[in-house]
Amino acid sequence: MATSPNSPTLRSWIDIPPTSDFPIQNLPFGVFETDERGPHLAVAIGGYVLDLYAASQHGYFEDLVELGDAQPKVFRRRSLNAFLRLGRPAWRAVRQRVSEMLRHDAPELRDNEEAVRQCLLRQTEVRLLRPIKPANYTDFYSSIEHATNVGTMFRDPANALLPNWRHLPIGYHGRTSSIVVSGTDIKRPNGQRKAPDEDLPTFGPSRQLDFELEMGFVVGTGTALGTTVPIAEAEDHIFGLCLFNDWSARDLQSWEYVPLGPFLGKNFGSSMAPWVVTLDALEPFRIAGPVQEPAPLPYLAQSGEHNFNINLEVALTPAGGPETTLSRTNFGLMYWSMAQQLTHHASNGCNLEAGDLYASGTISGPTPDSLGSMLELAWRGTRPVPLADGTERKFLLDGDTVTMRGYAEKEGIRIGFGEVTGTVLPSE
Repeated sequence: MATSPNSPTLRSWIDIPPTSDFPIQNLPFGVFETDERGPHLAVAIGGYVLDLYAASQHGYFEDLVELGDAQPKVFRRRSLNAFLRLGRPAWRAVRQRVSEMLRHDAPELRDNEEAVRQCLLRQTEVRLLRPIKPANYTDFYSSIEHATNVGTMFRDPANALLPNWRHLPIGYHGRTSSIVVSGTDIKRPNGQRKAPDEDLPTFGPSRQLDFELEMGFVVGTGTALGTTVPIAEAEDHIFGLCLFNDWSARDLQSWEYVPLGPFLGKNFGSSMAPWVVTLDALEPFRIAGPVQEPAPLPYLAQSGEHNFNINLEVALTPAGGPETTLSRTNFGLMYWSMAQQLTHHASNGCNLEAGDLYASGTISGPTPDSLGSMLELAWRGTRPVPLADGTERKFLLDGDTVTMRGYAEKEGIRIGFGEVTGTVLPSE
């Protein structure tokens, strides 16, 4: 019987530091290119990428019936989408085979010098691309701490949550064309903004540019239009998770969101990490979510452990200055689970597509050092946040780089997500 890819006893013949995000128990999927090759699908292992197209050319996947006649061409793509459409049996078969190839006692790849040269490349020597071509994008609003903070700031502190918030996962449909891979610069957006003491709006660069610390999840298995997804089957449609930064222009957003919600304050840019960690790899890190009161309607009711214990942090580096960690929080705090988000999204018959990207919404905790946006950390600009270089921030300035990191850890195994970064450029 094959050893589970999640087994904490597994070791790789590749030297992997214990602090690495990518041990053999992780094996997240992504896409890369170099000047000489690609784009190709890949798996991260330590400081390397395993080129899945090169591995298929060497015959390492030729007996995987789950791939059918899709290989090797399915690994020679600019996104994971075609691979996702092969279904969970194919995802699991490839991850299992890669795990077997990289085990410390597996000589098949380890002792083939030519194959090693062609299949393993250092991450520092490749360009990591956006891992999926998002078919659709929905952003949720599922942290009760974040929703309460925003409601307190902008509405009535005694009634911070709107009446529907505890009954359904709130979300909006966003823009896929402006979702970019980590490392892509973000230009400060222009738009209409109106301060409370102004009679009329003005047009110009946002003065309240913000980040939002989020997790995204990728749909792997689609549905037909008009069908629904029972809550017990929701996670069967999820391929994996990634770090996500939903950049936000708060002054544009607060002026334009009535009556239809986010628009230009949100659609100018969102950043996703280059690696998607499979839901299978995160199985050991399941935890129960917060108690939901009142109990959800039956179609959203679930029991057991459907949240994930993932540590998150966000840091800011000003131009030419040192990095300051602004916040540390945890994905397990989310009030609405991914399964509930997906089931509600499909409950009206909306069809899911492989490559759909859903974001959690800002992930904030209950303490001042666990807030997931500058809006909250600086409390709408009234409590400037000190930085390590002696300056302070109410919102982001041009030249600021925002970096988000995340990992789950248990029994000495660290499953990381890499980083998602972006630097703010001046508006045009």
